[in-house]
Amino acid sequence: MTVTIFLGALLGPMALGVPIAFALIISGVALMMYLGMFDAQIVAQNVLNGADSFPLMAVPFFLLAGEVMNTGGLSRRIVDLAMAMVGHVRGGLGFVAIFAACVLSSLSGSAVADAAALGALLFPMMLKSGHDPARTGGLLASASIIGPIIPPSIGFILYGVVGGVSITKLFLAGIFPGLLIAGALCITWAIVARKEQFALPAKQSGAVRLKAFLDSIWALMLPLIIIIGLKFGVFTPTEAGVVAAVYSLFVSMVIYRELPPAKLFQVFVAAAKITSVVMFLVACAAVSAWLITVADVPGELASLVEPLMDNQTLLLLAIMGLVVVVGTAMDMTPTILIMTPVLMPIIKQAGIDPVYFGVLFIINNAIGLITPPVGTVLNVICGVSKLRMEELMKGVMPFLIAELIVLFLLVLFPELVTVPSSWFSR
Repeated sequence: MTVTIFLGALLGPMALGVPIAFALIISGVALMMYLGMFDAQIVAQNVLNGADSFPLMAVPFFLLAGEVMNTGGLSRRIVDLAMAMVGHVRGGLGFVAIFAACVLSSLSGSAVADAAALGALLFPMMLKSGHDPARTGGLLASASIIGPIIPPSIGFILYGVVGGVSITKLFLAGIFPGLLIAGALCITWAIVARKEQFALPAKQSGAVRLKAFLDSIWALMLPLIIIIGLKFGVFTPTEAGVVAAVYSLFVSMVIYRELPPAKLFQVFVAAAKITSVVMFLVACAAVSAWLITVADVPGELASLVEPLMDNQTLLLLAIMGLVVVVGTAMDMTPTILIMTPVLMPIIKQAGIDPVYFGVLFIINNAIGLITPPVGTVLNVICGVSKLRMEELMKGVMPFLIAELIVLFLLVLFPELVTVPSSWFSR
């Protein structure tokens, strides 16, 4: 009954168009009334405590770094480097998009920021070369969701805060799975690109490649600084966000000189708007999370999945299937905030490593960014490319299937996550 009331109070307002943040508070209040313990002070206290978290301070800094990256020339130089290296091979522009997405993901941690950058820079270029518009948009959208997987990742930060899991371990564990997804996209693109007729860019000389590398070296240094700093304990994930923001500002304003002081206010306002949405969702989710614990919702769900508790693989497959369905109707941030406190006790009771589960959970939520009708990244690419959602969905389908295959391979073979993560942790 408790689960029914919680879901009804959450999904009902959402179906009526109530913003998710307020629906989270409504679901918490409904549980309080059902338990006979309604107190407005508890609601207010949990809202305040929900956003009062040191690790969460990394979110605004990484979002700021993403805005600076797109405005200050870091994104463009990464794309130029990829173009110089592999742009001349058959389907090379697609490989450029995947390579650039991997590097950009290690700068911003946001799929939306990466989608905006890749769409603006590469979509017109690929269209001019003769690539199919829908397939091009599908590739760019699918590559953009590597952003929340390869560190730094805002999704890992939210999951780590809500679930009480080491964010540093999550960051390091996400590197190899993110590269696996990139590899799957490369294979898929190589297959689908064979059917297209398009013009190939000229092969660049060694001098041009060297110039592109030297021009982008300041951008390439940022992911190395973050990963090395986290691995050797030089700074925490929160401090890494500050490092990323300050470094990107310095490079954009002093080295590349593409971010004039006059544009700083605009960049800060854009980052602040996105941050306010994320932080308000986190604060409101704290109300329902507290009530979920008090009402023992995880205990009720654990009893429902009890037949699967002895088989970790079947349990994970069931949970991943559920998250795929949820991802079609809910954005990444609210899904993490709502489902983490519900699923974490079940995961721990089943003896599953929370870091391993976190990687699977965030990959699944990232895939949800390219599944309609919500599909935030799809909407970004639609806006940049002027494609209709129906067209883009046809183009994204082969890459979506490839990413789902990788996800379920990671479920069936946990060592693909746990073993490589130990390499980075040494």
